Amino acid sequence: MLKVVDALPASNQVTAARAAERLLVEPDTDLLARRADTDDVPGTVTAAVRRAVLAGLRLRLHYAVPGQAPGWRTVDPVGLVTVRGRAYLLAARSGADRTYRLSRVLAAEVLDEPAQRPESVDLERAWLDRSARFRAGDAQVTVGVRVRAERRDELVGTALAAGGEVADADGWLRVEATFQDPRHAEWVVWQLGPDAEALSPPWFRTALHERASAVAARYRDHA
Repeated sequence: MLKVVDALPASNQVTAARAAERLLVEPDTDLLARRADTDDVPGTVTAAVRRAVLAGLRLRLHYAVPGQAPGWRTVDPVGLVTVRGRAYLLAARSGADRTYRLSRVLAAEVLDEPAQRPESVDLERAWLDRSARFRAGDAQVTVGVRVRAERRDELVGTALAAGGEVADADGWLRVEATFQDPRHAEWVVWQLGPDAEALSPPWFRTALHERASAVAARYRDHA
């Protein structure tokens, strides 16, 4: 990106340099520090987010957090990072740092309001700092999961880290996976349905059992 800026006429270099510092492509560190599948982000979302970032305008996002109902939030965009096929918006909300994965943005609206953000930013440093804070979260949990081999990548691809894989009978694997918090772990395994089983610790297995029992009770009268 900097080589492109240097090749521009001097009159355009300042504007281009300011735009370049708001975009970061393929940094060495992935937010989740793992292999990731490519995200599918609607073009309208990407265009709106990029426009807000480059123009320095506030952004309204309809965002889906795993395990919660989607909701609207207004943010001040700081920069856009693309790493291993995934795009993230670095922003501030009510003065606090926030990082949003673009594939979870259901809709984006650019507001006619200037973003409250520093005039310049070291986006790579900001990315490294946020990645480190994310991975060092106090609520992280490591759980044991039994998963069908053909669904293994879905489990591992959503965990912060995974290891200790052991082949089990009938095409199943046992995996030790680390998640951001208990809710994240429960949500991921629940999405795999009958192709995954919570093994340990006891609270994790109990949580999935209670969730499954609640769903079964809801449909008991229709059996």
